Parts: sequence; C-alpha cells; structure tokens
Amino acid sequence: MAVKLANNRGGVGGIAPVSEINVTPMVDVMLVLLIVFMVAAPLMASGVKVDLPTSNAKPLTEEKPPIAVSLNAEGKLYVDKTEVSRATLVSTLTSAAEGDKARRVNIRGDKALAYGKVIDTMGVINEAGFSKIALVSEPPPTN
Repeated sequence: MAVKLANNRGGVGGIAPVSEINVTPMVDVMLVLLIVFMVAAPLMASGVKVDLPTSNAKPLTEEKPPIAVSLNAEGKLYVDKTEVSRATLVSTLTSAAEGDKARRVNIRGDKALAYGKVIDTMGVINEAGFSKIALVSEPPPTN
C-alpha cells in the first residue's frame, strides 16, 4: 500500500525539494583553518626566543623529535619551554627523554651568549650520558 504525500510547493506540479548537501561553506571553513594552521605552525616550533647564528650545515633527520635545550642571551637554561637550573638540567633531560640516552639533544644558544657557556652546557649533557648532541643554527639568508 503506497501513499503519495502532497507537495507544499504548489501541489502536484510544484518543485521537488533539493536533497543535495551544499559543501561550499565547509570548504570555505577548511581553507581558513588550513591557512591559520600554516601561519601558526612555525610559531609553535620552538619554545624560547633565541637569536641563533647562521650556518650552511644540512638539517638532520631523526625518528623521534629531539629535545631542545635553549640558552637565552641572559644565560638562562630551558628544556623545551620549561626553565630549569643547572642543577636540575640532567634530571629534567632524563625525564624528557624517558630514559633514552640515545635521543638527540639540540642545543639552541643565543649568538650574543659567550661560547664557553654553550660548551659548558654541552659538557654537562654529555657527562650525563647523552651522546647525540647537536648545535642549532639559522640557515644563511638568501638574497
């Protein structure tokens, strides 16, 4: 037994309702989100603002993301975004590496900082058993 419902748009000869989904607003929103994330992603890459020196060295590739140790112009130490003292540097690094001493540690030293402080920090990290230590620099400007 079939039942035909009356159309509210003019009876039998009216226009049928549109049953397609309009995806244009969704595409607009997705493009805006894509642009927002493309602009915001480089800002979230590193924790502490450090003025890095330039270098022609090629970037390294690793399976696990490296742990960033930053030294700002005043000589303050940071593990990722957390400020640490020299006494707690090794314990914070060990917990951030989850005990994996083979994990890469990137040292980001401000170029205005004395070279000896960067090397001293590098020595403390090496004495703690971390063997993969790298110094981070900016690529040279392209003209």
